[in-house]
Amino acid sequence: MMKPRPGQLSGTAKPISRMIGADISFLPEIEDRGGKFIENGKPVDAVNLLREHGFNWIRLRIFVNPENEKGYSPGKGFCGLTHTLEMARRVRDAGMKLLLDFHYSDYWADPQQQNLPKAWSGLDFQDLQDSVQHYTTRVLLALKAQGTLPSMVQIGNEINHGILWPEGHISHPDQLAALLKAGLKGVTEADPSLPVMMHLALGGQNQEAVFWLDNMIARGVTFDVIGLSYYPRWHGTLDDLKNNLDDLQKRYHKPLIVAEYSDFKKEVNDIIFSLPGNLGKGSCIWEPLNRWSGLFDRDGNVTGRMKVYDELKLKYLQEEN
Repeated sequence: MMKPRPGQLSGTAKPISRMIGADISFLPEIEDRGGKFIENGKPVDAVNLLREHGFNWIRLRIFVNPENEKGYSPGKGFCGLTHTLEMARRVRDAGMKLLLDFHYSDYWADPQQQNLPKAWSGLDFQDLQDSVQHYTTRVLLALKAQGTLPSMVQIGNEINHGILWPEGHISHPDQLAALLKAGLKGVTEADPSLPVMMHLALGGQNQEAVFWLDNMIARGVTFDVIGLSYYPRWHGTLDDLKNNLDDLQKRYHKPLIVAEYSDFKKEVNDIIFSLPGNLGKGSCIWEPLNRWSGLFDRDGNVTGRMKVYDELKLKYLQEEN
């Protein structure tokens, strides 16, 4: 256990704009299966539809080699670099900002699994750090070359238990910090102005969030934004979320974003945007284009629940326009 020194708790200098975001990484797969999105009886482009209803950020996950046999998308490579480049162009053309979510795996990375990419298996620890750094830079430079550099980057996805197990498991905090620093160095090499988020699946778990943040900050992991997932099944009540956010903004003086959620759409946004000092920067709903979100029915028709985001835009994004 390590505690940050006062000089390590200096807040964030980079400007962070407000976010009403949506992770729509499934969209190319939905369209590949023939899925459509319909409003007022007419087919519409999903990205433009979300923009018209108040969303101003899109989040995309990226895997290292998802086309591998045991990867996320064997053979097809969804959520790999090629598909990410295509989606990033659509986000840019819609006039929206991009949050890029590095999973550092060929498959899902979350609190239950943070598996090494096949290409990085067997590397010694120094080579693993180098691979994280160079891969991060390569992806970002590819996006930059086509004019779609993200407006924010996540170094890992839901990383409260670490990344790149077993080397970067939270039980090896020095090694975890070293791997996160490698990712941060990769971002800096591509564009030092890019804000970086650390994303934890700890929406209502304050003690665990403080433990992780204290230990990483004390070990010299520097970043700009704290991101949290909030799913009531795992992360408690809305009061738990609010209390955690309140405490984290007082301790760390960093902008906060609910980087994943689905339930309590209005309430989650009201909580995050009501944080003092304008440190609550917004939210990113996870995969709203699927019918489980309630924003679309099984045939892809927009439902009345979409009005929530029309209202949230008017309430919270006027100063951004």
